[in-house]
Amino acid sequence: MAIISTTQGEEAIFGDSVITTKLDSAISWARESSMWPYIFGTACCAIEFMSVASSKFDISRFGAEVVRFSPRQADLMIIAGTISNKQAPILKRIYDQMTEPKWVMSAGACACSGGFYDNYTTLQGVDEIIPVDVYISGCPPRPEAFLDGLMQIQKLQAKPAKYLQQRAKREFKGRLDA
Repeated sequence: MAIISTTQGEEAIFGDSVITTKLDSAISWARESSMWPYIFGTACCAIEFMSVASSKFDISRFGAEVVRFSPRQADLMIIAGTISNKQAPILKRIYDQMTEPKWVMSAGACACSGGFYDNYTTLQGVDEIIPVDVYISGCPPRPEAFLDGLMQIQKLQAKPAKYLQQRAKREFKGRLDA
């Protein structure tokens, strides 16, 4: 039976097997390392997103390989493609069903600004309906651009909990909000 001296300190007792940190930091690290994306893909940008999950680009390196098709299980919405005015209420309802903290990535020229569809049926940017955190340019955007956008979301998630609380309380008045 060994007696451990208290003069050696915790480092001597536990060695390298214990890591101490703030709980907020640990939760932020877990969030940024395990995103569950929900893809709202309507056009060619969604096809480009599919290549991000392939072995060449491998979105699983960033902890986002579990693509969810239920908004209640997702924390990252990726809007890829043209959104028509008829789809706007559906997009808003899906966004409202997601749990906090939720993140939105708008991918491609059509989702960001309506693209070359400047007509009465096309929504001229999804930021008219829901708040967007990261915009990805391109028509269609390259898979590397999707990964860059994912890393930008991870940087936002690594911010302190105070930022997340302020972000959750933000006032956004979209076109469909009464």
